[in-house]
Amino acid sequence: MQLPSGCRVSEDSPLAARVFPEPPHPYRSPFQRDRARIIHARAFRRLAGKTQVFTHRYSDHFRSRLTHTMEVAQIARTVAATLGLNEDLTEALALVHDIGHPPFGHAGERALDDALRAHGLRFDHNLHALRIVEHFELRYAAFRGLNLTLAVREGIIKHSHDYSAKAHPELGDYFLDQRPPLEAQIIDLADEIAYLTADLDDGMEAEILRLEEIRENVRLFERFYVPMATKYPDAPSKLVFSEALKRVLNALVDDLIAETKRQVSVAGITTLEGIRNAPHRLASFSSQTEELRLEAKRYLYASLYNCAELTHDHQEAARVITELFEAWTRDPSLLPASYVSLVSEEGAPRVVADYIAGMTDNFILKQYADWRNRSS
Repeated sequence: MQLPSGCRVSEDSPLAARVFPEPPHPYRSPFQRDRARIIHARAFRRLAGKTQVFTHRYSDHFRSRLTHTMEVAQIARTVAATLGLNEDLTEALALVHDIGHPPFGHAGERALDDALRAHGLRFDHNLHALRIVEHFELRYAAFRGLNLTLAVREGIIKHSHDYSAKAHPELGDYFLDQRPPLEAQIIDLADEIAYLTADLDDGMEAEILRLEEIRENVRLFERFYVPMATKYPDAPSKLVFSEALKRVLNALVDDLIAETKRQVSVAGITTLEGIRNAPHRLASFSSQTEELRLEAKRYLYASLYNCAELTHDHQEAARVITELFEAWTRDPSLLPASYVSLVSEEGAPRVVADYIAGMTDNFILKQYADWRNRSS
């Protein structure tokens, strides 16, 4: 199933360069070092305290942003290995892909973006992730940030989104007129596989989703549930569900591998330059599987993400973030001294957003409670 070796990002590529040159490590590749730097970063550790779908009100059995990230990394590395891509680069990109998310999951991101829009600014978790690894992480005496390779920094920006050079001149070093390498392209699809299957699992565990409704509305799941129910007639329904869901995940991974290889082969591409100059991204699902994936995603939006139980949490998240953002923007002196010193250069709205984005769910709730107590 492997692609031509020229499609792989190599360790001696210009993409392995760093802004601040460092001597090579005696036994670790540049991308292995990036992976380690990401894992040891504070922002990575904080993902353990950030919502994936279910907030602090629910059991700690559910995925956090960190455990989701680990699942994405496992899937992405498997895909990269099977296709003959650079596994270490792929894993580093998977581990860093959500590092820019604020507390409270996508509800928190929407609230922070809405708050910034009132000041003519935006919040984008990919661009914030770049700020984290280039600026906010302080672990080295010789430079700010983690000094990651160009390949990882490019992938942080471009793994899930194409940015225009006109709208983002500050990203001019990241080949915005070209496609990202396949190692970056597969991250977004591994992310889709991970959260689709995990959210079905957690939704069932939370007793928000019902097995009968999943079978009726998610054809990809039903395809595997029927044979598993036949094979294990005496097994608890929870285990039959799990057996079917594992096969859903495997089917999505198999399809991603096969279709990506087919796309590259049909295009006649054998080099990284060919990947970059392709008219569209080459990592993809087949049209049939993409239809089934979108069907499952629509079901999750209708039955889980927008359900009454989680809507309450989304509203709470928006209230906490909005009220703290407004209070701290009006009076930046309430911020820690290290952030106050940045206000004159970057403006209060951006500094406040950066401060909030770095928080875990529990930390921002404590800040909110303290602020309410002082204000009452």
